[in-house]
Formats: sequence, C-alpha cells, structure tokens
Amino acid sequence: MLPSSGGVFEVTVDGELAFSKKAQDRFPDHAEIFAEIERRR
Repeated sequence: MLPSSGGVFEVTVDGELAFSKKAQDRFPDHAEIFAEIERRR
C-alpha cells in the first residue's frame, strides 16, 4: 500500500466497515489494518 492524496480508501471485514480514510482523514499504517482485521474475526 502506498499513501496518496485524494480518493477513498476503506477496509471492510465481512461487509462491516473497519477503516475509512475519509472518516479518519488519514491513511492507516499496515499494522493498524491487520490488527483491525484480526480484532473483528
């Protein structure tokens, strides 16, 4: 993954929103994404 400006980046787990770049106004780091996926399993 490479951060960029603009656009929408969202991560969903089983259809549930786990992270939204638009809502957080920032791009997540790799560990944050994987931790959120594991937390929701």
